[in-house]
Amino acid sequence: MITRFGKTPDQPIREGSHVSEVLELRSGDHYATVDTTGAALRSLTWAGRDLVWPYSARPSAFQGQVLAPWPNRVREARYRFGGVEHRLAATEAATGAAMHGLVHDLVWEPLAVVEHEVRLGVDVPGSDGYPFPLRMEIGYRLDAGGLTVTTDATNTGRDTAPFGLGFHPYLTLGAPLRDLAARGEAHLSVPADRHQPVDDRLLPVGDPVPVDGGALDLRPPGRELGGTVLDTAFTGLERDGRGRAWVWLAGPEHRVGLWSDRRFGWVQLFSSNSLEGADHRAHLAVEPMTCPPDAFNSGTDLIRLAPGASTRHTFGITATGPGARD
Repeated sequence: MITRFGKTPDQPIREGSHVSEVLELRSGDHYATVDTTGAALRSLTWAGRDLVWPYSARPSAFQGQVLAPWPNRVREARYRFGGVEHRLAATEAATGAAMHGLVHDLVWEPLAVVEHEVRLGVDVPGSDGYPFPLRMEIGYRLDAGGLTVTTDATNTGRDTAPFGLGFHPYLTLGAPLRDLAARGEAHLSVPADRHQPVDDRLLPVGDPVPVDGGALDLRPPGRELGGTVLDTAFTGLERDGRGRAWVWLAGPEHRVGLWSDRRFGWVQLFSSNSLEGADHRAHLAVEPMTCPPDAFNSGTDLIRLAPGASTRHTFGITATGPGARD
């Protein structure tokens, strides 16, 4: 593991024959680290406060990972595209699904590194289950407004490629959410008017349904998190004048917000209830997604990327003091 703009630890972390670098970004009160393995967001702080659940040597539960060329699950690790059935590796034993794409184990190349910004790229080779080569590049930038993440994906193959994108940061308030929620000190706002029902394998059942007045109605001004259990995809996102949809998590010391542009039509929230030990219900995953779970089979909001075509997507994370308003 090698840091830029920081110390080099005594023992590097090796991913196969590669050394995984940790790239540091600084701007004002903001500091972030990005892992070249998976181009993952390892940490993000503001005024010394963690805004995301950080990791050191290895991520847990997809911390900070890039989810491509699909986010979430592909049912039974198989799908049909262009009249051909494809079989992926089943990576979630409990459901038999293929989970969260193919790029989080790849070592990405740093393309540009300056104090407040890094850009990384990777060539995603075609495989038996996904025979569609891609070029992906991701930029992480810090400024006074927080972190901005921009992703470009290009189809470098000969055939139209199915494509979806997501990210997996866990927002945090500096203390376990379970403790803050028990004291009525965790407040959540999600600007979504529909959610996607799922079965016991967390795969979609039917169409999205209105959240109106139910336990999943978290629309602004939002409400106390309480005992709400979330492993839920939301859509029908209300946006501000810049086309951004905002999810806000607020505690007694600060608020952290995640915004996503119009290309991210979905957001998955996961309250970490299935994690064990100290991680149980400690942080809230807020996952911007371009499509819902199992989009490779349903086709819902699936990007069909023609040969040579590219697609760009942007989201960001920011923080404010506890008394600020949206």
